[in-house]
Amino acid sequence: MSLSAPRTATAWGFLLPALALIGLSVLIPAAMALVMSFSQAGLDVSEPLRFVGLANVRRLLGDPMFFRVTGTTFLYLVGVVPPIVLGALALAVLVNSQLPGIHWFRGALYAPVLVSIVVAAIAFRWIYAENGLVNGWLGALLGPAFEPIGFLSSPVLALPSVMLVTLWKGLGYYMVIFLAGLQGISPDLYEAAALDGSEGLRKHLDITLPLLRPYITLVAVISAIAATKVFEEVYLMTQGGPADSTRTLVYYVYDQAFAELEISYACTIGLALFLIVLLLSLVRFLFAADKGLA
Repeated sequence: MSLSAPRTATAWGFLLPALALIGLSVLIPAAMALVMSFSQAGLDVSEPLRFVGLANVRRLLGDPMFFRVTGTTFLYLVGVVPPIVLGALALAVLVNSQLPGIHWFRGALYAPVLVSIVVAAIAFRWIYAENGLVNGWLGALLGPAFEPIGFLSSPVLALPSVMLVTLWKGLGYYMVIFLAGLQGISPDLYEAAALDGSEGLRKHLDITLPLLRPYITLVAVISAIAATKVFEEVYLMTQGGPADSTRTLVYYVYDQAFAELEISYACTIGLALFLIVLLLSLVRFLFAADKGLA
């Protein structure tokens, strides 16, 4: 006991600065946002909060825009998560080979992860522009009759165009997670499967996918959480337009808080978003904790 007490005090001494930062930057603001969800805040921050009970919740449930942006966020999740899971898994299988120069190929695929989202969004805005790279290539290919495509000005094309930026940024990151799982699979298993006639794609169906199931769950859930909280791409590329076709939950929180100055209502929307992310996090722990990935 005499030795454990100083060690415990030392451990808490190292932890306290980080805990203080987390408390000041995360826990206290989160608690204040929770209180404000059931209150009415004025524009003057010095004014006391006025408790309004469930008024903001009732407003949320009767807000058609909230359900619209929730649907848009769900579409974003559906449009991003499956391609990320399948694409990152395919890339991981590809770069797990022992081909010459494969390390350079891995680095090239991971490079977009290192690019700032601000730089990526600005670059893709130029690529998507009517006088940008994509329309320039299509014009050169199709000739003078080609009409430039408004990738970010079309309500139909804007959301998929923003999704592509998320995919480009995320594939390399999730590829590394799958690569770690693949390198934990013993080559003896593939050799034994080859003796049973399991070759090519069949060996991945018989061995790779079952053994990577915890990693697939992990990637699916954390990419779903990231897609649910998407903001930077939308803010920098479309500002929620055109015709609110790319307005997501997080952007709606930002819009209500800083454009409409509806601070309390923005906190209520944030609380709904928190519950959605919490549900996804619980799914992640339920499926991955027993595999040591939680």
